[in-house]
Amino acid sequence: METVTLNNGVKMPKAGFGVFQVKDEAQCTQSVLDAIDAGYRLIDTAQSYGNEEAVGKAIAQTSVPREELFITTKVWISNYRYEKAKQSVLDSLKKMNLEYFDLVLLHQPFKDYYGAYRALEDLYKEGKIRAIGVSNFYPDRLVDLCLDAQIVPAINQIEVNVFNQQIEAQKWNEKYGVQVEAWAPFAEGRNNMFTNPVLQEIGDQYHKSIAQVILRWLVQRNIVPLAKSVKKERMEQNIDIFDFELSEADMKKIEALDEKKSSFFSHYDPATVEMICGLKR
Repeated sequence: METVTLNNGVKMPKAGFGVFQVKDEAQCTQSVLDAIDAGYRLIDTAQSYGNEEAVGKAIAQTSVPREELFITTKVWISNYRYEKAKQSVLDSLKKMNLEYFDLVLLHQPFKDYYGAYRALEDLYKEGKIRAIGVSNFYPDRLVDLCLDAQIVPAINQIEVNVFNQQIEAQKWNEKYGVQVEAWAPFAEGRNNMFTNPVLQEIGDQYHKSIAQVILRWLVQRNIVPLAKSVKKERMEQNIDIFDFELSEADMKKIEALDEKKSSFFSHYDPATVEMICGLKR
């Protein structure tokens, strides 16, 4: 697996496997085992997903050495503030039967994320986390945090797909040395993504699926994509993206699909803030 080097020197796989909405424990454990068998080494979960234990069971069962895996979790906003955030990460380690995380992110840019981030900084210094970062931080909040933090975030995990390409946001992340990671690279199939004629034409040129074209497009933009599937054949297909390269012309064709808006919701919308902060996880 090819890697990217984060701003603290830690190497992270260029493509990852996510387990959002895989709530059945047995299915989640098997999905992670299948993903690892397919070649994935970056596994992404979160406190709010309710499946950290299932992921931990897969890690315990796989024959792949722990040091070859890159395990990420995310702190939910109900665990923000310094002491609570710190304890929640230690609890997550215990749930997953791990001695350390490779990456821990703050899941949302709301409530006391400054206190929570200081907790991540201290856990990083204590060796419990190899890299720290954030998720869903728009450029304004990311820059504000970078200017205040002792340790600049290594990662910002945000929504990136062909309809919401985050070109301007990527510029601000890169200015501060923050690696962009993409959740929902397929936008959950919205806007008829998997029948898009432009993407299909490009895929036909390379004998690749639309999903593979999207993931390859992200990798070539230096964005780490997280793909999710419970079907092993899809996992194998989604990671088979390192044997071809999209031309500059094809990259431009995809760039023209950008609608510059979320396929889901905007974190700038006050109603969205109320909704997210009201979620019980």
